[in-house]
Amino acid sequence: MTYEAWVATEAGSPFTKQSLSREPLGPEEVEIAVEHCGVCHSDLSMWENEWGMSSYPAVLGHEAIGRVTALGPQAKGLTVGQRVGVGWTSDSCMHCRQCMSGEHHLCNEAQPTIAGHYGGFANSMRAHWAWTIPLPEGLNFADAGPLLCGGITVFNPIAAYATPQSRVGVVGIGGLGHLAIKFAAAYGCEVTAFTSSQDKFDEAREFGAHHVVSSRDSDAIMELEKTLDLLIIAVNVSLDWDAYIASLAPNGRMHVVGAVLEPIPVSIFSLITRQGSIGASPTGSPVGITEMMDFAARHDIAPKTEHFPMSKINEAFQHVADGKARYRVVLDADFE
Repeated sequence: MTYEAWVATEAGSPFTKQSLSREPLGPEEVEIAVEHCGVCHSDLSMWENEWGMSSYPAVLGHEAIGRVTALGPQAKGLTVGQRVGVGWTSDSCMHCRQCMSGEHHLCNEAQPTIAGHYGGFANSMRAHWAWTIPLPEGLNFADAGPLLCGGITVFNPIAAYATPQSRVGVVGIGGLGHLAIKFAAAYGCEVTAFTSSQDKFDEAREFGAHHVVSSRDSDAIMELEKTLDLLIIAVNVSLDWDAYIASLAPNGRMHVVGAVLEPIPVSIFSLITRQGSIGASPTGSPVGITEMMDFAARHDIAPKTEHFPMSKINEAFQHVADGKARYRVVLDADFE
């Protein structure tokens, strides 16, 4: 069968609309008519082969929202016409220890939606039924795509390491950070936002931050010494790591979800004295994504988005590359 997609033929090349063909639907696969798909910074990194794992031609897009159009004979729990979403992962082995323990996203054979697989910048895409997430009523479906990657990426550490009494810091008020603030505030945490942009201070408070600190002001960060129970790093740049680690309370945790490419220097004594820890995580399991979506619907949490027609994909990518997105870009499928 054939379908239409926006294809990059090499690293950083403009996207062009092409007709593609694929094999018959697999027994556990789901076919989805794409309605909306977010543009994540990871799409930009994969487009430019920044991580060295891209293959071309590439159909990117891993924050896809659409309707089920066909089900393989062994697909479970879904119906044709149901609105669903697909995030960073489109398949996993379903039999390893991680999958059998409910941590499918840590499966060694997990299939990224946009690496060795064609993603959601198309009028149709496919995923395994377990990774095809039914969407709850109450979500704004047109804006829900970024929750499937950015949302679960920041929700996971909050769900795992915070309580409603926790004091949570969020570094970077961008696509990830603004959602982290919303989730932590809705969870009941006291939230401190760190941003290098003075013009984001008021907006961070609107998202739910109780305090806002300049991430360029090391002295102001040091004034927070031993106050934060969880510090989420939602940027991909080097920081004043000593100052941020000093902000951790006893038993505090610095958790990195931004793809920081340079090593993070750590003085072990700064962790020993507060029994602190540093960790990181990717996205989340199908159950984790479902729970995050339910939480978002219950608390009316949605990303702040800008919409482009999918036919303007090249302009949208440039907008993201220029750092102008406030705060997530979503492409609306407009295939004829």
